[in-house]
Order: sequence, then C-alpha cells, then structure tokens
Amino acid sequence: MISTEVVLVGVDGCKAGWIAVRCAPGAVPSVEVFASFAALLAANPDNAVVAIDMPIGLPEVSAKGGRGPEALVRPLLGPLQSSVFSIPSRSALYADTNDFTTLEAWYAAHIRASEVARTTSDPPRGVSIQAFGIFSKIREIDALLIARPDLRGRVFESHPEVAFCRLNDDQPMQLPKKIKGSINPAGMAERKALLCRHGYDMAFLDQVPPRGAAADDFLDAAAMMLIAGRIANGKARPFPNPPLVDGFGIQVAIWA
Repeated sequence: MISTEVVLVGVDGCKAGWIAVRCAPGAVPSVEVFASFAALLAANPDNAVVAIDMPIGLPEVSAKGGRGPEALVRPLLGPLQSSVFSIPSRSALYADTNDFTTLEAWYAAHIRASEVARTTSDPPRGVSIQAFGIFSKIREIDALLIARPDLRGRVFESHPEVAFCRLNDDQPMQLPKKIKGSINPAGMAERKALLCRHGYDMAFLDQVPPRGAAADDFLDAAAMMLIAGRIANGKARPFPNPPLVDGFGIQVAIWA
C-alpha cells in the first residue's frame, strides 16, 4: 500500500486514450484506461492530484531546446535524454487539428506544423515526428486547462524518465525501456524494481495492462502516480523553479 492523504493519479497517453494509475487513501493502486482526459478527471474527486506525462503550457515562440523545462531536465538523464522532446509554439500545435484518415494526410499535416514551427522558433526548427505524434493529446490537455482554470492547481506535468531519475536518488536509469521500438525486458525490470522500493507490489506491476495500453505506458503511469504523491506532500521539485507561465497563465514546468 502506498501512503496517501488524497487521491493520487498518474497518467500517460496510450493508444486507446489515457492510462491512469490511481490510489485512494487507505487503498491499493488500481489501473484503468479512459477514452478522454475529461472522462478521467470526472472519474476522480475534485481534490485529486494528477501528474501526467504530457507537456502543459505552450510558448508563443519556442527557444533552443524547447520551452525551457526540457533543456533543464535533459542533463539529468545521461544517455536517455533523447526521451525529452522539444515542444514547439502553440500556433504550431494548432496548425492542423483535423482527424487524419490517411497516412498521407498525417504526413502533410506534419509538414504544415513544421512550417509554422520554423516561423515561431529561434533558431528556426521544425517538428520531430515523435513530438507531432502526441500533438492531439497536448491539445486535449491544453484546451481543458484554458477552459477550466480550476484544474491548474491539481494537474501537473511530469516526465517518466525524469521521475525515475528523481526516485532513484537523482541517478538516471541505466537501461532504456525500449530498443528500436520494442520493449526491453531488462530496462522494464530495472524500473519495476525501483517502483517496488517506493511501495508498489511487483504483482501489480507485472499484470497485463488494460486493453489499449502498452506495458511501458502502464509503467510510466505508475511512476507518474508517485510524482503526484511527491507533489501532494511538497517533496516534488519543478524544473524550472519557480515555474514559468504561458500566455494563458498556465504553469510551464516539469515536476518530479
């Protein structure tokens, strides 16, 4: 059992939407997949603390290395720092919001986003395929935080590898979770052992994740829940400290 005084929720994006690892006071963790982030929030109490592996707070102009938090946390991660994507401007994120029915349309939208990103970054740069792949999820969170300012004090950005590093006495993981797109069992085992040192049962972490979520999504959400606990008890640190804010007053920081 993981000690908690409020409901803690760790979230990661997944193929089916969002995977959430949740722990209520006096209970053991549970895992569930939600089709939308709004549905996930509705399933938890208003005072739940949520840590999510997704960029929050978008710049009007993107500087070298991303928004700011990315450049600060990369040096912590050693050989795993490529897991931290640079996030472009808000206008690049919203350059094309269509639902793509063909691969050709998806690649065309990536080109359009990159064109906008180059005009709103200094020095000019486009958008990586990896970053573009999560644009729709970034927009989903962004739209909710713009429409509902009450969420800004309880939904916090984190990053799995930064979380694992902080949980591991500020030492980065030695092995990647994936190699060439496939799960790396040794890297997963390394992280599971660390999570167990922070209160998880191995049987919980070894379970097959819910349909629509991959094994690494599940593990990342489990790490995010521990960061939610660190935020709730005042032990988490924001990068940068104090956090920046974007044009809508949304906090810009990676917490861990």
